[in-house]
Amino acid sequence: MNKKNILIKNNIQSYNLNNKLLKKFSKNFQKIIIDINNDIKNTKKTLNVLDEKFKMNFKLKNLSKFKNFKTIAVIGMGGSILGSAAINSFLKTKIKKKLYFFDDINVEKIINFKKNKNADKTLFIIISKSGNTVETLSNLLSLNIIKKKSKNIIIISEKKNNILFTISKKFDLFFIEHKDHIGGRYSVLSAVGVLPAYLMGVNIFKLRKNLKKYLKNKEKFFLKDSTIKLSNLLTKNKYQSLIFLNYAPELEKFLYWCQQLIAESLGKKGKGFLPVISNAPKDHHSLLQLYLEGPRNKLFTIFSLDKNVKKKIDSKKVSSRLSFLHKKSQDEIKIAQKNALIKTLLKNKIPFREFKINSSTEETLGELFSYFILETVIIGKLLKINPFDQPAVEQVKIFTKKLLS
Repeated sequence: MNKKNILIKNNIQSYNLNNKLLKKFSKNFQKIIIDINNDIKNTKKTLNVLDEKFKMNFKLKNLSKFKNFKTIAVIGMGGSILGSAAINSFLKTKIKKKLYFFDDINVEKIINFKKNKNADKTLFIIISKSGNTVETLSNLLSLNIIKKKSKNIIIISEKKNNILFTISKKFDLFFIEHKDHIGGRYSVLSAVGVLPAYLMGVNIFKLRKNLKKYLKNKEKFFLKDSTIKLSNLLTKNKYQSLIFLNYAPELEKFLYWCQQLIAESLGKKGKGFLPVISNAPKDHHSLLQLYLEGPRNKLFTIFSLDKNVKKKIDSKKVSSRLSFLHKKSQDEIKIAQKNALIKTLLKNKIPFREFKINSSTEETLGELFSYFILETVIIGKLLKINPFDQPAVEQVKIFTKKLLS
């Protein structure tokens, strides 16, 4: 019998919840699911990206000239780059190319790259929905790679009067249109994430294979259970921090993608979780005391990955006092620490959820992306929050450009 790609358990106990709100949200959930299924079919809606018939803005045959590059540098910010970084990290055992991600203003990183890499032998993928992102343009200029008819540059942005689109026309560069109805944090399953994934060597058809899995009857139970309970906690405003306790380094970049998705989508009207990425078991030795006995305002989501590593520790030659580690793998030790934490959370009646990942495949990652997109959108709709805008962020961008002018 095949294992499920992802095993999910919910332990948000009823004593943390308001029963009236649960009934209200449960009733509204079905209406929202109908709306979401309609939005997925609508080619002008953000959630159309989850449809199996979703049309990419590029043809694979047109990318064949870029397939031979062994080094790829992706330049972007937020949702324009977090998804492809997550794909590279989660599927790193399958990806044979060298990837660089310029996702911040980091002068040293650019200096080191220019010193150690041949820019002419590197494929540069520059992504910005607006085409005007300050950090992306700054990194592009600092790398000094723009040349007329460059054969190693791909630009993805909206086809509007923006800086990147203007550059692509002026220098005759390969251009892919960013669909204007898909915001950055929802764009990982569009050209923004899928094109870099394809050039990494990822099977993009498998990545997009099961995107509506959690809308089907058997799988929909957890989505409903989780969204109505999380919405309940957000309404109470008691649980303000969402701690991602991560026992799998391969998932860290994915969790950064999640962090933006949840924070930007739901952080409005005085509501929202603060998503915190906490790497375990390392943080057992620094933050766990606060997590367990500090303010009771935290909800935990635990992530682990079954790697099936068979290499065992031999402790016999060192000391009999290490017998408890003898013939244990590093992963077995980590799993024991995770299970010990779960027992402690249960004992202390601290709410948590668990995502146990059973395979490092494209299908699994696609399911993770789609699950968290659906969960976030549903919570937003239950709380009457628009999950697709980010007005406060736009205000900071306006002030930044004024200060630089």
